[in-house]
Amino acid sequence: MTGKSLTPNEILLSQLKELMPQAFNEGKLDKEKLLVSLGENIDISNERYVLNWAGKSDCFRVLQSPSSRTLVPAKEESINFDETENIFIEGENLEVLKILQKSYFGKIKMIYIDPPYNTGNDSFIYPDKFSEGKDEYLKRVGDKDEEGYMTKEGMFRKNSKENGQYHSNWLSMMYPRLFLARNLLRDDGVIFISIDDNEVHNLRLMMNEIFGEENYLAELIWKKKYIGGKHAKHFVDFHEYIIAFAKNIDSTNEFLIDRPEIEKGKFELLDEFFEERGKYYIRPLKSNLGLRETLIYPIQCPDGTTINTQWMVAENTYFDLVKNGRIIFKKGRDGNYNIYRKFYEYDGDGKVKVPSIIDDVANANGKIELKDIFDIKEGRDIPFENPKPIGLLKYLIQPTLSSDDVILDYFSGSATTAHAILDMNKVDGDKRKFIVVQLPEPCDETTDNFKSSCKTIADIGKERIRRVIKKIKEEESGKLGFDDKKLDLGFKVLKLADSSFKQWRTDIKTEDDLKNQMKLFTDPTREGSTPLDMVYELILKSGKDINSSIVHKNNVYYINETEMAILIEKVDGKTIDALIEKHPDKVIILDKLFKGNDSLKTNTALQMKDAGIEFKTI
Repeated sequence: MTGKSLTPNEILLSQLKELMPQAFNEGKLDKEKLLVSLGENIDISNERYVLNWAGKSDCFRVLQSPSSRTLVPAKEESINFDETENIFIEGENLEVLKILQKSYFGKIKMIYIDPPYNTGNDSFIYPDKFSEGKDEYLKRVGDKDEEGYMTKEGMFRKNSKENGQYHSNWLSMMYPRLFLARNLLRDDGVIFISIDDNEVHNLRLMMNEIFGEENYLAELIWKKKYIGGKHAKHFVDFHEYIIAFAKNIDSTNEFLIDRPEIEKGKFELLDEFFEERGKYYIRPLKSNLGLRETLIYPIQCPDGTTINTQWMVAENTYFDLVKNGRIIFKKGRDGNYNIYRKFYEYDGDGKVKVPSIIDDVANANGKIELKDIFDIKEGRDIPFENPKPIGLLKYLIQPTLSSDDVILDYFSGSATTAHAILDMNKVDGDKRKFIVVQLPEPCDETTDNFKSSCKTIADIGKERIRRVIKKIKEEESGKLGFDDKKLDLGFKVLKLADSSFKQWRTDIKTEDDLKNQMKLFTDPTREGSTPLDMVYELILKSGKDINSSIVHKNNVYYINETEMAILIEKVDGKTIDALIEKHPDKVIILDKLFKGNDSLKTNTALQMKDAGIEFKTI
């Protein structure tokens, strides 16, 4: 507190820092980083404290280039497609994150990702040349084999430690994905990222830049195993890290969990005056810590004697504790009083803060859980080295998500996050929702257990979710009070695809090229695009939720009742009259439906304007 009012300059800087923390360095506005973030300048050269790497400037080009792609529904691979709010997206996650920007900006409560750790054996998407254009990039991430599956050769590059840009490649892969992910978080949202020693130092610096170091929450330590070390080179590796950042730390709630059972045993004493507080235990109020003069003050005992020493709490806090019946005096064997503080079982509604060390979930559980759900009895037989255990996800989700909150995982792998959400909702009846994204990456070691139905990692994730849902139904259906309609036991599958609408070429050089382009655009839709594909693309590009309700009636697709109406198949005067009577906020009609009837198009535009309805043709 300075006692002075904020200047307009300070207000603007505060607002800018909240909106673009990546443009600040050590609390000061970095003009060069601001220009880079806005796409105005791509040269990072001035010497100062900043995270920099080979290809960072080009990384911003990849980040800022828009996507013309879309997500198309795959109802046949889904469960309860029209009712569920859980989402599985199959596709390259950078493109998917770009597509979700408009529909999910500021809507996600929690993000968890388990990205490549950059161990030297990882294969992940990164360009060998960052100068490649958008078309080259899309071609590369769209490489498919004869059966339509993504090819390992086209999609991935192995990032060997012998590579001269070993760390740079990983940073360039991660930065745009984290930057875009931040946009999707709610103001009170948080992100958790699993990582190990290979890149934890760079990840912290990168997160400081993107999220702002003031929004750092914790570096959790996960003790992933309890035995090992036989082949350790120097030290036995027992742990990994989970980096946690807030979107806005001032808006983030405390991370609280139910008091662990192991802690409940210490509450042994009964208090007849405060039964509603539960049992209690006591701890000495006297402090044995280093000297702090502000904690030294006299306390009068029941017999009138005084103890003047250093205590665990300040004097005003002590009097509050006395007032609330939380101090107890007990005589020792020497006849002198000792003073204790009471701690009750139901303090804080029985909640405690989450410890930063996770030591009750073993890494091996992940493989066991995956083998169990796929009924694999023996052998390795799974194309995952270390699938995350659902207990680890529950540890993070429990204090973070409330009912109806959404979690996003865009490195979904075997779909542990989705499994954890379904399992937790089954137990407590909450309605947490998941959006998981996974590339259709071919399985290097697909065994007989997966060959029949799971050729890619995405296939394994989808099949795991199906099996989890089936298992929950089988286990719960016979129980009293079970109602599967109250639980969301479904998921909708969408796949990354080219736009359903033709894209106008910007490289036209001759008059003949222009004529051919105009001829192609008499029908703007791509061959093979279905009406539902187009509806979902228009929903996304209009900023509507993927889970928006869609009702198809009298050739009109009504989105969220009257938020938007889409006509793709047919249009006539009768349809327009009925549409105006329903008065949707916005109407989109394919322009080709008016072909040969200019008067209908003109009248429709006038009628929409008179009715105050936003009208657009494509």
